[in-house]
Amino acid sequence: MSTNSKASERIQSLLDENSFVEIGGKVTARATDFNLEPKDTPADGVVTGYGLINDRLVYVYSQDAAVLGGSVGEMHAKKICGLYDLALKVGAPVIGLIDCAGLRLQEGTDALYAFGEIYRKQSLASGVIPQISALFGNCGGGLALIPTLTDFTFMEEDAKLFVNAPNALDENYEAKNDTASATFQSGECGTVDFVGKGTELFDRIRELVSMLPDNNEANDTFTECTDDLNRGIAQNDSAVEVLKQIADDNAYVEVQSAYAKDITCGLMKLNGVTVGAVANCEEKLSPYGCVKAADFVNFCDAFEIPVLTLTNVTGFEATVEAEKKMAKAAAKLAFAFANATVPKVNVVTGKAFGNAVNVMNSKSLGCDMTFAWEDASIGMMDGKLAAKVMYAGSGTDVLNEKAGEYDELQNSVLSAARRGYVDTIIAPVDTRKYVIGAFEMLFTKREEIPAKKHGTV
Repeated sequence: MSTNSKASERIQSLLDENSFVEIGGKVTARATDFNLEPKDTPADGVVTGYGLINDRLVYVYSQDAAVLGGSVGEMHAKKICGLYDLALKVGAPVIGLIDCAGLRLQEGTDALYAFGEIYRKQSLASGVIPQISALFGNCGGGLALIPTLTDFTFMEEDAKLFVNAPNALDENYEAKNDTASATFQSGECGTVDFVGKGTELFDRIRELVSMLPDNNEANDTFTECTDDLNRGIAQNDSAVEVLKQIADDNAYVEVQSAYAKDITCGLMKLNGVTVGAVANCEEKLSPYGCVKAADFVNFCDAFEIPVLTLTNVTGFEATVEAEKKMAKAAAKLAFAFANATVPKVNVVTGKAFGNAVNVMNSKSLGCDMTFAWEDASIGMMDGKLAAKVMYAGSGTDVLNEKAGEYDELQNSVLSAARRGYVDTIIAPVDTRKYVIGAFEMLFTKREEIPAKKHGTV
């Protein structure tokens, strides 16, 4: 490699042993203003090349903070853009290891233009090849757009991510609220998917790459499954635990786990094939959970990854703050499911009341197969509430009687199945084998949506 810096060490830690091949190791800066000499910028502050993760090709760039703080200049950006050009030609993921002081002031408008060139390459690659970023130092100002243009973002515990530094925000300072911290960016913003220490992040990146296809046309996520396809699962109130039990070898890779905790999203293998999962963790759906799930479904659809949902929801979050964004966010989730043409399977595991059910991969939005657990409830609203509305002023005995009737006629899983809203009623223990069977049946699914450039929701 061109340097023996942390940038090089990080690449070696991430990739399969001795698999990295460097590109552009002799590139240096062309600008000489402010006494900036080319010999002072080895590799112009970024190590670029390709290698293997579990024998699969990936392209990697790693910024070198020892060279002008890893700042982005003209040639620095040119190397990253060239790496993207190669990755797009070949059809392989790009992984960026970021440790950067930001824009290189000595190069002025050349560096500013260079940022835009990177943004454009990332935008063109979006939905074509998987993009992953990992933050190990500073990532501020215009550089903050680079990880947010990728599909998945990892962040070391003591790294910093910001557009404006905490002390630059009105009525804020770092000690009061460190808005650049990994905790804030993962839990409050949802910008970061995974937070951890260096070696842990490398392991998580390798795990994620093993779940992803090489590109949007590659059907290469299959691995040999040694887990029992008919293995039973135990009923559990935790959606994450249910997903782990359904998954091959109980391996569920959750993304954005610290953000919008009313929804969980992640990747798993089912009979060796990668499947995306979305599930309700709380009975009320928040606007942040809707957007989180919508973005994830859009990613899965772009890369032909089938989607499994576990539905257990009674409505939308009812607060003033939620109401400001609720309708638009719910519309985004509805659009994402309706627009996705990949195989879609839904399992109703608990209560499914109101319009929140519609946006959770319902049959009305185009779900291909819908299962429901035997003790699930599906309907417009809880029977007791419906009775109070329809028989207002009646006594307790009447309300209880009518509530029971409403639950039986409108809210039972059997009534939903009779109307065709549920395809099969299943015992919870059998969930894994039914879901696997459904996705195997849907493996050759082909669906066309109306011709258009793209939707606008």
